[in-house]
Amino acid sequence: RITDTSFDSFHAIISVCHTNLSLSHQSQHHIEMAPTPGSNQCEIVLVGCGAPLRGMGWYHAQQLLNNECPSGKLCYVVEPWFMGQGATGPGGPEFTKFMEDTKRDHGVEFLSSIQDLPAPKANRLALISGRTADNPRLLQEAIGANCSFIYLEKPGAPTVAELEVMKEAAAKAGVTVKMGYNKNVCKYVRNAREYAAKNPGTHVTFVSNNTYENTPESLGECFERNCEGMLKNMAIHELALLASFYDVTVENIASVKADKEFSSCQTLKGPSGKEFTDFDKIKFTITTKTDKTVSVQADRCGGDTSYAMVEKDGKEVFRHSMPDDDDQANVERLEKKYPGAMPYFFSQDPDYQTVKERVSNNCANGVEAEGVATIDIAVETLRVAEYLKKELENQLAP
Repeated sequence: RITDTSFDSFHAIISVCHTNLSLSHQSQHHIEMAPTPGSNQCEIVLVGCGAPLRGMGWYHAQQLLNNECPSGKLCYVVEPWFMGQGATGPGGPEFTKFMEDTKRDHGVEFLSSIQDLPAPKANRLALISGRTADNPRLLQEAIGANCSFIYLEKPGAPTVAELEVMKEAAAKAGVTVKMGYNKNVCKYVRNAREYAAKNPGTHVTFVSNNTYENTPESLGECFERNCEGMLKNMAIHELALLASFYDVTVENIASVKADKEFSSCQTLKGPSGKEFTDFDKIKFTITTKTDKTVSVQADRCGGDTSYAMVEKDGKEVFRHSMPDDDDQANVERLEKKYPGAMPYFFSQDPDYQTVKERVSNNCANGVEAEGVATIDIAVETLRVAEYLKKELENQLAP
């Protein structure tokens, strides 16, 4: 005789069995859903996609989905913000559409946490492109998710101390960390360095420009959004060049000289009403104890062209700009393909592609990532940035 109680128990057992079967099916689907890398490809996990047309991670995804980096396969995207609290806020609906389209067209799996990743199917590369403040935690999580390589966007961490802890953790786990300092592989940088090497007695200046309006409102918003400061943000690529190619470390700096006529340091209110002090433009020359001399110039309101200049006896003898004439056709093509996207994506498109492919090939096939900055270079770069901030502020003080 079946009582109501026994019927409820029977129903509960059936429900549990059904749930377990459903979870089992979801688990199998979870593993099978993501693409499988080819025999000469690594499995790429993009961590921190950001909003379409705005986030650097989103642009990395576009290049990977277009098979522009043949040694890597984008298999997973981890996006905690837009798959969580930010889903209905600014950029949220656009991200959701991008996610749905990418799932449908490419089979890429989207997750809200690195910890939800299944076991890797091939050598796994984590491309971390989130907020700088989150990087220390994200790197630790990527190590825990069996990533053998990590591609870390600049500057890597907010402080030298944090980046050194990350470096030690990766070394202890046997994980290789490469940095997204794309100007290390830029054509204009290479050409200027080669010209200077062939012409003794010359002096190189690396010039970085941006397109902010020269108003308190525009620069105040910039200062707040990039509150780590110009030397740890906009000019950090140039400092990486100095650490990589000119023996610039804190210990090896013999002298730093600010160009007081060019440079400007301001205290401005950001949108929050808080005040922020930063350089809106800076130029300085470093001489090392090994007798190398090099200059950096950065201007937040200087325009959309960056370049490297070579001088001899105070006169310019060589200049190569980014983008150059050869790059302009690609820039115009990308502007039509991604209308409204950040302009710097297009001018630096070939260099993003080069760095990702070299790191992917290193991860997948053991081919050395020539010219790509290591986390050791990143530590030195950040140390130099912190040293220069104090030194240049002192020199430029009224």
